[in-house]
Amino acid sequence: MTRADEPEDDEVQGSSAERLLGTTDVTKRTVGAAESRAASRLWWDADADDYQAEHGAFLGESDFVWCPERLREQHAGLLGDIRGKRVLEVGCGAASCSRWLADHGARPVGLDISAGMLRNAVACGEHSGTAVPLVQASADCLPFAEGSFDLACSAFGGVPFVADAGAVFREVARVLRPGGRWVFAVTHPMRWIFPDDPGPTGLTATHSYFDRTPYLEVDGTGRATYVEHHRTLGDYVRQLTAAGFRLRDLVEPEWPEGHTQVWGQWSPLRGRLFPGTAIFVCVLDS
Repeated sequence: MTRADEPEDDEVQGSSAERLLGTTDVTKRTVGAAESRAASRLWWDADADDYQAEHGAFLGESDFVWCPERLREQHAGLLGDIRGKRVLEVGCGAASCSRWLADHGARPVGLDISAGMLRNAVACGEHSGTAVPLVQASADCLPFAEGSFDLACSAFGGVPFVADAGAVFREVARVLRPGGRWVFAVTHPMRWIFPDDPGPTGLTATHSYFDRTPYLEVDGTGRATYVEHHRTLGDYVRQLTAAGFRLRDLVEPEWPEGHTQVWGQWSPLRGRLFPGTAIFVCVLDS
């Protein structure tokens, strides 16, 4: 899932990953594919253990949670019938979703750019007793043959952190069999216009929805230490269509009653007023 503690505007908070990477500033400029990959490896390797310690209980050791709104695949069924299917999880993190898929009869492969995240995935697999195949690679450069998978999924993994989401969609289309389903969750694009604050400050629009300049943190030399890219809803639809997908559904989970946990910018206050997550359910044209 996406980083949950992004600093607001030009203020950099003091997380252990930021201290380790020497992050000093937030800036605005374009970021290419290679720089995005490098920054993602740096950040998620540095933050992997802290992220798992903070969010592991919410995500579960073997559970498929799509988003901070706590929508689970067990109840949503967005992937359809998974039994016996080869499933690629893009940006698997500690691979809790892949383990859930394996426990429910699928044949998953978890892919992540971060060795630190995959180290946690191995440890959780050993502890749970469900080990799944794991591959280290970037979401826009999938190391698999054409038609290798029946399904592909991503719960806040991979897609926001690459410079060209269209490249991810083309790669996913390449490794899926015709008719295969691709389901992925990202921060709802409208959240880009608000500060990342779960409280009242996060209810006032301050940024342009149409500004695609990525969110970028840098160290003292200007090296990118964290990058997250913004696309509008229209951008996603056009890129998916260009890659050969048909959009079957766009799920915007509502904040459930009784859910009081705050996750970064996600909170009951904001969740009651506007969506925090967009889940795209797509099928590859035959």
